[in-house]
Amino acid sequence: MKTISHMALAAAGMLSLAACASTNEPIAPAPPVGPGAIMGTVAADRDGDGIVDGYYSADGVYHAVMGPPCPPPPPPPPPTRSGERG
Repeated sequence: MKTISHMALAAAGMLSLAACASTNEPIAPAPPVGPGAIMGTVAADRDGDGIVDGYYSADGVYHAVMGPPCPPPPPPPPPTRSGERG
């Protein structure tokens, strides 16, 4: 008799808690993608400079972002004239 009353009490507790459960929780929006990232992929910053260097696709493969080559550095300044003029 005691066992049945304990089971009935447990069942009543579960039913009362089940009434509080809701299945339609709001879904949070996806975070904004950074510069150079592609929607639906995981951005990768491999050198840590804050700019996306590539991305990982759904199958886990890394794809480097290909861009135009960087311009060459400017030439060094001409040597300064020193000494006596005149």
